[in-house]
This record gives sequence, C-alpha cells and structure tokens, in this order.
Amino acid sequence: MNALSAGDLLSAQALVALLLALAAVSAMARTLRRQHRAEPAARSRAWRVAALVLAQPLLAGLLYAALWPPRLPGQAGSLVVATAGAADAALDAAPGDARVRLPEAPHGQVGERVPDLASALRRYPHSRRVRVVGAGLVARDRDAVRGHALDFAAPPLPRGIVGVWTPARIGEGETFAVHGRAQGLDGGAVELLDPAGQRIDRAVPDADGGFALDAVARVAGRAEFVLRALDARQRPVERLALPLSVEAEPPPRVLLLAGAPGPELKYLRRWASDAGIKLHTQLAVGAGLQLGDAPLRIDAATLAGFDALIIDERAWDALAPAQRGALATALRDGLGVLLRVTGPLSPALRAQLRGFGLEPGAGGDSAPLRWPAERYDEAALRARLGPGSADAPHSREQAPAALPVLTRRTLALDAPALQPLGRDADGRAFAAWRAAGQGRIALWGLGDSFRLVLAGREDAHAQLWSRALSALARPRGDARARIDGSLRVGERVRLCGVGARAQVAAPDGSRIELLPDPAAGSPACAGYWPTQAGWHSLAQGGRSQDFYVRALDDAPGLRASELREATMALALRSRPAAGGNAGAASTAGERGSPWPWFAAWLALCAAAWWFERSRLGRAAAGSAPSDPPR
Repeated sequence: MNALSAGDLLSAQALVALLLALAAVSAMARTLRRQHRAEPAARSRAWRVAALVLAQPLLAGLLYAALWPPRLPGQAGSLVVATAGAADAALDAAPGDARVRLPEAPHGQVGERVPDLASALRRYPHSRRVRVVGAGLVARDRDAVRGHALDFAAPPLPRGIVGVWTPARIGEGETFAVHGRAQGLDGGAVELLDPAGQRIDRAVPDADGGFALDAVARVAGRAEFVLRALDARQRPVERLALPLSVEAEPPPRVLLLAGAPGPELKYLRRWASDAGIKLHTQLAVGAGLQLGDAPLRIDAATLAGFDALIIDERAWDALAPAQRGALATALRDGLGVLLRVTGPLSPALRAQLRGFGLEPGAGGDSAPLRWPAERYDEAALRARLGPGSADAPHSREQAPAALPVLTRRTLALDAPALQPLGRDADGRAFAAWRAAGQGRIALWGLGDSFRLVLAGREDAHAQLWSRALSALARPRGDARARIDGSLRVGERVRLCGVGARAQVAAPDGSRIELLPDPAAGSPACAGYWPTQAGWHSLAQGGRSQDFYVRALDDAPGLRASELREATMALALRSRPAAGGNAGAASTAGERGSPWPWFAAWLALCAAAWWFERSRLGRAAAGSAPSDPPR
C-alpha cells in the first residue's frame, strides 16, 4: 500500500467501499426476499428480520474500518517551525499543532529545539502541513519539506541592499553592469566604489527599489568593488563588499582594411595598442601602395585567423569578387565585420549589403551627432578617467571636458532586425549590427570619433570601440565552469563543467578534490561545501577560476532575500498539491489501529452466524412449513 500514490489509494478505497456496499445490499435483499416468499404463517417475527437486515451494513462498515481505520483525532495539526528572526507573536499555535525551533531561531523562544527540519518531521510524523515563521528555510531544510503543504508569510526585508546581480564572466578591459535592488532607502541612492575607494557610478533606485550601475574592469585579477547605500539625507545605510573576479582573456585578432589613412584610424590603432588587441593594418594610399603591416592575401584561410574585420566602403569596393565571396563565407562562419561608412555607398555595395539583410540607404548625407546627457557626475567622471598618462595627465582640480559634437553619416539603422551599438541624444542609432549565419555584420556611421580623444575623453572613445568589438568579435569556446548557489559558508555550491581531477583551493591553502556526480550527465557537475569565507580557486586542466564565498552572516540584506525567495518558491510549488484531494488526505492525522475494528467485525459475524441459525423470532414449530435454517 505504501507504493501506491495518493490518487491510487483513493481509487482503491472507493472500489472496496463500492464492493462492500453491493455485498451488503445483496444480503439485505436476499433476507427480505426470503421473508416475502415464505407463507404468512411461516414468516419470522419483524424484529428478527430487522436485526438481520441491519446487521449487513454494520458488518460492511466494520470490515471497511478494519481495512482503512479512521484517522486519529487531534493528530492533523500543523508543524510550526521557527527560523531566524521569528517573532514570538507569530508562533501562536492552534490545538494539535506542534512547535519546533531550528538552530537559526532566536534562543529562549517557545518550542522544542531540533537540529534540522527533517528531524522535526520524523518526530511529528502526523503533521503534513508545515508553517514556517521567520526569515525562511536554509538550504539544509529545503529538501526535507518537499511533499508537505507549506505555509510561509514572507517577512519584510531589512533596510539596505537586498539583491545584487553581476555578469557570470567579466573580461579584462570590459565594461560590466551591476544590477540590484534596495529596500527602504526612501529617496536615497546607491553608489559603486572602485577598488581604490573612488565613486565611479551612482543611481537612484526606482519605485520597486531596482538600480543599475556600471564600471570598467581595468586589470585582470581579484577586484574588491563596494556598493554603498545612502538614505535621503545622504547618510550611509549599508556598505556591501562586491568581490569580482576579472579574467584575462586572449585579445581578439582584428584585421583593419581602409581605402585611405586618416586621424580616425590613427587613434583607433593607438587604442587597440593600449588595449592589447592584435591589430593587423592595411591602408591603401593609391597606385597599388599600402601602409601599415605586411600585406596579407584576403582569402578564406586568412580571414579564418581573425576574430573581427574593420573595413571602410572604399576598401570593400576594391575587393575582387573572389575576395568578397571569401568575406561572405567567413562572416557566416563566425567572423565579425564592421563596415565604416565614411562616404556614399556604391550601388554594388548596397546590393551586397541587402544580401546580408541590411538596407542602410545611400549614406550620401552627413549630420551632427549630439550625445545623450551623461549619467555620471563630475566625481565619477574623474574616477573613470584616471590620472591620465605622463604626456597628458588629468588634473584633479579641472572639471572633465564635455563630449564634443561629432559627425555621422545618414543611414537607416533603426530597423527592428538591427541591434544598436550606440544612439544619439534623439535616440537615433549611429551604429547597428545584425546576425549573418554564425557571425555578425555592423554598419558604423561615425567618421570622427577621434575627436573624443582630442577633447580629453579617452574613456568615451575606448568604451565606444570596446563595445563594438565585444559585440562583433568571433565567439570563442568557454572553458569556464558554471558555479551556482548562494556562495556562503556551509551551503552547497554546485560546480558544472568540471574535470575528473578538478580541485578547489580554500583561502587557507587547503585543497579538496571534487567528485563529479555520474548521474549528472554532461556537463559533469560536482558539489562543494565551503567551510571558510573568502576567495576560493577552482583548478582544472592547468587553468584556475576564482570565486568568492561570503560568511554566513555577511550582507544580511542579501541573506534575508535569499531565504525569503527560496522559501516562497517552495510554498508556491506546494500549493497545487495542497489544494487537491490528495492534499486534503495528506493533511489529516495518522490512521488508527485496524485490530479493534477487525475484532468488532469478527464478533458481529459470529453473533450474526449464531442468530441466523437460532430459533429466536421464528414461527412456532408445526404451525406451518418453514425454510430450512440458513
């Protein structure tokens, strides 16, 4: 019977009840039929017939109770579970409820102290409904509550930062975003500080508490950023450490083809050199002459060795048909292509672009480009610009320069199929890309982005081109492991994509070899339980990957949100089961012993057997023929 599901059990009970009811009705009908067919003088007394008829449903009911004893009264109460932050007033229990306290619950509260929820459920097996009071269930207790109806009234979150989300991978030199949620700031703000303690971004949370900040990962390694929450009077509410691991990735290989040299290419090459990008340049100067690096043959083999191609319309028109075919093939195989539009597009080039799904127009006109209002204040801009270089230092007293007005070609870049790489103050895109096979092709309308550098805004120039190459460059295989979990001491961390001899190095230098779960399939996954707070390193195949583990009491707002969200998810999943018939059956108490009911059924069977064969209530002997004893 234990192997039956709740639905099968109810079906079996209904079937047995139906069979017993049919048997009782059949026996009652048989008794009445015999009485009706007998001669009037030979009929039994009315009280005898009534006793025999009434005995049949009683026998059927006792047999059913022996098979499925009634549930015991007072045993179907809830299990009230006190967790961290549980208030005494919320622990009120109804008659029949049991109250327990988990290790995280405050000391001195009412209720029995238990080491975990599984122990409490074993101690009170009759409680099928669990009511959680306080912050919520930790990871240790979440599996134990599965299969039970769960009630959870989520408490209010503490004041401060209650949610932070960062990218899974942050590359050196990349701009990354930090999204989060704040609680109870009431007109305050959230600031992002770099590892040097300088404020690099600031945001005012929206009506739901959400905020978004961004920063630049300048160097590879472990970086200690900080989130600072302020109230409406700019007083600190919380200071939250934000440890991030910035990875050093191989620089993209970029091929630059241009029909003529110019200042735009000069400063583009300088930025690529400073960023560590492997840039191969070929600049045509007429009469078959080229400047830059050694000329390469433009074919499929050459293009396969690059991650991105930057080309202007004159260099594109100068390609031979075979070279254009090799370029189209390389694009569909994953090469990123950025077409710099510095003049009108030829009809042949526009026809080729239509083959990639682009309809940019002729591009014969130009227009001024005004930048949107900057979201960074003066202090944040100074921090982002840094000290400058020895040749062009940035003064700490001088205000950062405003973004200059640039020139853009008039192109149709606002089609729904295009993804913008940048927009002007009016919301019009000046650069956009779309997918073409496995690669991406972009149209770039700016011809004088170098003016940003001349105006002292190298940060805007670098961000502009870095965003373009990040979006277009050929994707590379990611050998990183996926690390899931809350990343806190004592809680399970799930690492997927690990090898057979992968190890985790703890902050004290100790190493633990991971054992991949054979049932996890591919990619292989393993579990790890950190015992120390701080930086950990996953080492496998000669490569290491850092991740940070918080202490259990670190970032109380994040901790409260984690417990709340996880427990609410369990409560939502338990509602469909609790709402059906199976849930109604599971919330009742434990069934009693079947032996008293079986003994009563057996005694009544014996009494009915004796009474049927006795002469009590029968017609007098010799008055009339009677039926043989039954």
